[in-house]
Amino acid sequence: GFNVYPREIEEVLITHPAVSMAAVVGVPHATHGEEVKAFVIPVSGADLREDELIVWCRERMAAYKYPRSVEFRDSLPLTSTGKILKRELTAEAGGL
Repeated sequence: GFNVYPREIEEVLITHPAVSMAAVVGVPHATHGEEVKAFVIPVSGADLREDELIVWCRERMAAYKYPRSVEFRDSLPLTSTGKILKRELTAEAGGL
């Protein structure tokens, strides 16, 4: 397998003009062990599609790094200091 660093993918995601906030986690995959899933909060009023965002990432990073799925949300779980609780997102996505 390849090492994929979530922060690197998140930095690409948030450069999209319609993305307000993003978090990336690994989720189980039958063949590859794990694949990349992104959770995204769109900018208010933005018309953003999953396929559009995946293409955005594919054009800006290696093929094994881009998210295979994107879930749009109104909010992300945060700590009291504003850090994204990725373990909660991983659990929601069926991860470890």
